Amino acid sequence: MTAAPVPTRHPLTLRRLGFCDYRAVFEAMRDFTDRRDAGTPDELWWVEHAPVFTQGMAGKAEHLLAPGEIPVIQTDRGGQVTYHGPGQLVAYCLLDVRRLGLGPRALVTALEQSVIELLACRGVAARARGDAPGVYVADAKLASLGLRIRQGRSYHGLSLNVAMDLEPFGRINPCGYPGLRVTQLRDLGLDLSLEDAADDLLPRLGRKLGYTCFDLLTGLP
Repeated sequence: MTAAPVPTRHPLTLRRLGFCDYRAVFEAMRDFTDRRDAGTPDELWWVEHAPVFTQGMAGKAEHLLAPGEIPVIQTDRGGQVTYHGPGQLVAYCLLDVRRLGLGPRALVTALEQSVIELLACRGVAARARGDAPGVYVADAKLASLGLRIRQGRSYHGLSLNVAMDLEPFGRINPCGYPGLRVTQLRDLGLDLSLEDAADDLLPRLGRKLGYTCFDLLTGLP
């Protein structure tokens, strides 16, 4: 689903953060959301995190099987537990969804379809599932979603497994589903760097949100 044209003169900011601690980015997302006003431009951030498990607001301790040395951080996004680590593209959606005219379902669909199209143009068939948000290839999960919308403004977002060590997913029930298989672009025969994946995914998502102009920035705001 594509949103109507954005009723603002601002382009969409695509912000590259590089390799960042999860806590620092989590705090920055909340601070950005708290400080923004009706005229603040929307932003998409992309980042690579050090190994970390994050629990959503619906997260249950029983889905943390054996986290070991990897830290577990409680967050305020939707959903259950997931893993972030090197070789995974994480895209955060700092959006005024009220201004964009998007409901939660439409935003989830835009995220899912952006990943599905990234794969389709490279010959890989993927799908979304109505019972479990995210993107799947066959029965294996490739991308996970978790959002928070507060006073019409979103943060958190999506993680896409690019070329990473998948072993930590075996220490949890991913997204609360025991035995859920996970996959990554590398195992699907797609040789993309994080930069390649971000350069495709973020503008693709931006266009689905109704944007046609983009500003490219680096570092936290």
